[in-house]
Amino acid sequence: MLYPLTRSLMFSLDAEYSHNLALKGMNLAAILGLPKLLGAEKLYAPVEVMGIKFPNPVGLAAGLDKNGSAVDGLSNMGFGFLEVGTVTPKAQVGNPKPRIFRIPEHNAIINRMGFNNDGVDALLTNIDKARFKGILGINIGKNKDTPNEQANADYLYCLRKVYSRASYITVNLSSPNTPGLRTLQFGEALNSLLEVLKNEQAKQALLHDKYVPIAVKIAPDLTEEEIAMVASSLKTYEMDGVIATNTTLSRQGIEDSPLQHEAGGLSGAPVRNQSIRVIRTLARELQGRLPIIGVGGISEGFDAAEKIEAGASLVQIYTGFIYKGPSLIAESVRAIQSLPGR
Repeated sequence: MLYPLTRSLMFSLDAEYSHNLALKGMNLAAILGLPKLLGAEKLYAPVEVMGIKFPNPVGLAAGLDKNGSAVDGLSNMGFGFLEVGTVTPKAQVGNPKPRIFRIPEHNAIINRMGFNNDGVDALLTNIDKARFKGILGINIGKNKDTPNEQANADYLYCLRKVYSRASYITVNLSSPNTPGLRTLQFGEALNSLLEVLKNEQAKQALLHDKYVPIAVKIAPDLTEEEIAMVASSLKTYEMDGVIATNTTLSRQGIEDSPLQHEAGGLSGAPVRNQSIRVIRTLARELQGRLPIIGVGGISEGFDAAEKIEAGASLVQIYTGFIYKGPSLIAESVRAIQSLPGR
């Protein structure tokens, strides 16, 4: 298997440069048949969630392909579904560089990208050019310079733009790298946003004769009480799904790293326990009213199966994919399939 060698070469380069280089070469690699040499397998283990039949329950988390430029290549890695974005109404450059920091001794990454993307129109152009016809989630956010009081308008704008192209839409309220964004997860701000999104969803469903589910992505740093409050709002407004979780502000698990003081969200293995805690609490509070997509700290198949046992219906990976490669996808599918009752 070539992935360890590939990773070694990529890790010798600056983290963001190698990320962009990999994205640029992803579609060509698929044409040349390289995914199989890197350990990719396409496993069929269908599951129906949010009214969508997923080929298998292991997807790509948002953030890796923000502009939807590599969906053809990524679709050959074995994922059951892809999520692109986060995309905003207008293009934005994000935070100053450097803004990605690998912590290989802990299978972790700190990033403070700040929703860098080419804007929603560029994303749609890339999607329209792609041959990919599988399950595609589109993750939407607000621009950094949009005040929270006007955030609803940004989310509505993106929702209308992406509705016809998306299999499902994710509302990102939990990135730690856009100032003030996480406050939209609570109280009247959350309720107001969910209400306008559901109303617009109904309008778009009539317009396009197509119902596109909406999921909400939340942070791992919520207290039990905050998770219960979020769950209550999700049920009240009949959202279609919840994604748990985004990156964490905690540095638990990397206390010995010289990078622990870098600002940004921590992802990878150290987030595993926080993600599981949120999933279990959500499962208890939601009582099956809407499905959970589990994200955070999947470094081996066991971690994916653990999220399903905790109450998730699907899982997504990102950092584990960078460290382990496509073989982690197949390993995760098999681990989930091996659970009792699957």
